[in-house]
Amino acid sequence: MTGDAVKDAGVNDAPVCIIMATKMEAEPFIGTFALKRIEERPVPVYAGEGVFLAVCGIGKVNAAIAASFCCTRFRPRLLLNLGAAGATGNIHQRGDILQITKAVEYDRPTIRGAQHRVLLPHVLDGFEGATLATQDIPVVERSHREKVSEVADLVDMEGTAVIRTAQRFDVPCLVFKFVSDVPHDEGHDDIIALIKEHRTSFCAFIRCSVLPLVG
Repeated sequence: MTGDAVKDAGVNDAPVCIIMATKMEAEPFIGTFALKRIEERPVPVYAGEGVFLAVCGIGKVNAAIAASFCCTRFRPRLLLNLGAAGATGNIHQRGDILQITKAVEYDRPTIRGAQHRVLLPHVLDGFEGATLATQDIPVVERSHREKVSEVADLVDMEGTAVIRTAQRFDVPCLVFKFVSDVPHDEGHDDIIALIKEHRTSFCAFIRCSVLPLVG
């Protein structure tokens, strides 16, 4: 899908809504785009020219609430789910930035056959792609990552909820994640430090390489 196709999918002057799990991940975006806090509940929302950013909190329910609120309150032309994700294998390195081309609801299989539910977000041309698994249980230990690696390259706790909500509201949804941790990173404090290390370059990538295609 081209950037023009994303633009054409909604009203030209409608905003872009960004959904991020934590303020720690969002801070570079808040600063770079000079966003001001305009909402407290049901989720904190920051706003600037043509951009709204919701800090949803961790987990699928929180992400779905934030995405639903943004779709009804701001009528966006695009939802953009951004943030950190863990690598399930050794293909990707810390700091890699990937566009999600397929997302799997890892902990919510179908009733018949117990197959993983698969969601397809919108995709822009020209970016390296990856499959994302989303679940409410953190995937940190190496053995857990190895199991998830059978179906996905990355794992997070919000992506599929944002995609599914966007689909219900007929709003295009793009998902970009940066690799914050790899299989041998198992310490909580280490993962936080890695997110802080790579969040600024991730923000610069989104600002320079993604938003110009959809803005």
